[in-house]
Amino acid sequence: MAVAPQAYLLPDAEYIPSPNCDEFPDLAEISLIVVHAISLPAGQYGGNDVIRLFTNQLGCSKNDDYADLAGLKVSSHFFIRRDGELIQFVPLNKRAWHAGVSEFSGQTNCNDFAIGIELEGAENDPFTEQQYQQLASLTQKLFTFYPKITTERIVGHADIAPGRKWDPGNGFNWQKYFALLH
Repeated sequence: MAVAPQAYLLPDAEYIPSPNCDEFPDLAEISLIVVHAISLPAGQYGGNDVIRLFTNQLGCSKNDDYADLAGLKVSSHFFIRRDGELIQFVPLNKRAWHAGVSEFSGQTNCNDFAIGIELEGAENDPFTEQQYQQLASLTQKLFTFYPKITTERIVGHADIAPGRKWDPGNGFNWQKYFALLH
């Protein structure tokens, strides 16, 4: 399915709006995909705490590991669960707050020109076949929608924030992902 341009939403994704977004400085400059990994609590899958985090509804006092998330305002354009379910938090014409302090090829603040995709996962856990299939399908749609995005402009969060971020981590198979794009 194609992107619905009038709404900048993918019709095959569940849309759960995040307030953590704003305008891209220049929509025509979107040229990067950043692949992330997240699980809340860390290493646990299938819950709704990632959704709660991206919609500012996470009760940070419910888990000691969440203390550093209190007041954090983050989002991603997409989240792919372990079973391949696709959730969209931010329309494609809005800037999601996923990259933080970052730099790619001499350009800083990657949020200004990147689409963020979160995979439900942890650093050393392998990702699922359903996630790779959904990620490849989503990427193909983004190639069509944003012609400046190419395979050379797909990176992990660790690539744009080295020393600060690790994701998607050792469990992510880049070769498998790129093979699915050809």
